[in-house]
Amino acid sequence: MTTPEAPASDSQALATQRATRAVFLIAGIGMASWAPLVPFAKYRAQLSDGSLGTLLLFLGLGSLIAMPLTGMLVGRLGCKRVIASGSLLLLILLPLLATLSTPVTLALALMVFGAAIGLIDVAMNIQAVEVEKTANKAMMSGFHGFFSAGGIVGAGLVSAALALGASPLISVLMINLLLVLLWLTCQRHLLNQRLHQPDTPLFVMPRGWVLFLGALCFILFLTEGAILDWGALFLTQHRDLPASQAGLGYAVFSVAMTIGRLFGDRIVHAAGRTATLFFGSLGAAAGLVLAVAVPDATFTLIGFLLVGFGAANAVPIMFSAAGKQQAMPASLAIAAMTTIGYAGILAGPALVGFISQWSSLSVAFSAIAALLLIVAASARLITR
Repeated sequence: MTTPEAPASDSQALATQRATRAVFLIAGIGMASWAPLVPFAKYRAQLSDGSLGTLLLFLGLGSLIAMPLTGMLVGRLGCKRVIASGSLLLLILLPLLATLSTPVTLALALMVFGAAIGLIDVAMNIQAVEVEKTANKAMMSGFHGFFSAGGIVGAGLVSAALALGASPLISVLMINLLLVLLWLTCQRHLLNQRLHQPDTPLFVMPRGWVLFLGALCFILFLTEGAILDWGALFLTQHRDLPASQAGLGYAVFSVAMTIGRLFGDRIVHAAGRTATLFFGSLGAAAGLVLAVAVPDATFTLIGFLLVGFGAANAVPIMFSAAGKQQAMPASLAIAAMTTIGYAGILAGPALVGFISQWSSLSVAFSAIAALLLIVAASARLITR
């Protein structure tokens, strides 16, 4: 006895959902593949720590330039063409980042690399919002889970290849092969239609509700940036963890966030968006308080674990909310919100450093916990 074939529309919807997951995976792999290359780039260009820090700002600069423009590009060209352009740039830039040896060329390459990440990031979230609307069920957390999983895969594969003696160029060419294979499996099913109606402006200044969502995203990305840039220092200087184990903090956080997102759609379906956002933000705040309050490395790691689980589904819920609001076209709203939120990752290290110098790192983490309570308090308003 054979099972009847699903209607073409259902089959196409499932294919589009799989393609969207593949794009999130591509973005995660491409972005994370750069991280293991940083020490090699520093050595080739003979950079000091300060010069390297300045150089890395160009990656963020490229993203911040590209993100606000992506909403307009998607509205005019469709998600597929914008994602294809960003993916092609990734394929070109990764080998360059593995071989360039002067500060100027590296800075330019990083800025274009950041722009490519920005293009894909905004376009794939616009695609995800449209796919979620069509399915009429929570899917955003799962999409973001594939991005987080891609980060682990990208950094892990490049690191493993380098550890086995492969050159940086050979390592990223292997990644490029993987990215091409993933792209070939998904490109046919990405959204190709224009998302703006003829009378819709191609650019609208973010305002009101979208600015509010962006501010909350800023807090959530600030939290992630704080763990990424200051977690290891907190563990070594305040919890006496050996430097060789300092990376455990962000590793625990990343794994928890990935697992939380991969199961996030089920959580949202069972508990609802309001409860998921409220208790998630509250749990993330509690994790930071635990990390600060108990002077023990094990409890600090448990705290970072709670932050990862708690914050995992908050950002996906924000993207869903941006897609449903009526104040701006969805594509422009997502571009604006992503830009404001991403600024949190860039500004986060500086803000935490300023508070730490003025008081202490513990006070800085506590301040972020207080900001997360604002996100929790806004849960019902956001998911209404």
